Amino acid sequence: MPEPHSPRQNHLLAALPAEVYERLLPQLQIAPMALGCVVYESGDPMNNVYFPTTSIVSLLHTMQDGKPAEIALVGNDGALGIAVFMGGVSTPTRAVVQSAGDAYAIESEALREEFRLGGPLQELLLRYTQALITQMTQTAVCNRHHSVEQQLSRWLLLSLDRLSSNKLLMTQRLIANMLGSRQGAMETLEKMQQAELIEYDRGCIIVPDRKKLEGYVCECYGVVKTEFDRLLPRNRNLSGAALPGATQRRTQSGGHGRRIDDAREPAGAASPRALTQRRTQSDRRRRRIGAARPAR
Repeated sequence: MPEPHSPRQNHLLAALPAEVYERLLPQLQIAPMALGCVVYESGDPMNNVYFPTTSIVSLLHTMQDGKPAEIALVGNDGALGIAVFMGGVSTPTRAVVQSAGDAYAIESEALREEFRLGGPLQELLLRYTQALITQMTQTAVCNRHHSVEQQLSRWLLLSLDRLSSNKLLMTQRLIANMLGSRQGAMETLEKMQQAELIEYDRGCIIVPDRKKLEGYVCECYGVVKTEFDRLLPRNRNLSGAALPGATQRRTQSGGHGRRIDDAREPAGAASPRALTQRRTQSDRRRRRIGAARPAR
């Protein structure tokens, strides 16, 4: 039986104090993320900010000759669309789904309004931005100084940190985007499979022994993971205290999710009447969130 959806499957939303989370909840809508689909294009206005829960999205920079290169990945640890609250309305990067699943979307203006209030949400998103910049910086260093096998190992471990299994369903095209070459991607996969670091078959990558892969990966993985753990510790709020039910959430997700406009609050949240009033206000400006569009 599939686990129920919940916005708190995203670690940023889970770390928010109850009163902030309650204000955002009526405006959060599930957005399906299909493998290989485009969440946003380079230069396009960002109408929504996305908080992935069970999906992973690659941030790509495309050169003038059309060749893409991955600069970061975003999963249940973060958010897509940092330009919205950093003062911009677009970004030169392209966001493509590398592991299918779901995310929660909120209209950009609604998030900006909450960000302008300052307080916990602003602090959390700025911390996340710092962690994301570290990942981008370390990716550039890794691509310059380490082997493609080590680059792929770093990428696999970062992806697995954002999933609940040791298996990734990946297209060759997405792997090539990360490594910069389709031929190089296949050669690297073959080498790593021969070294028994991975098992690969028809777009499915399995890591049979994570410890072995961790022993092979370069230092860049540890740098990124340490910074994310320092700035955004899982299952903890901004003060460092454990969140209610954090231990339980490590084994199963809470049942407080909703699909599109079927909202359900966690225990101890605002009254139904208060939520109804908020939904009425937010519905005036809400548009229905659909699936990300297929990559061209």
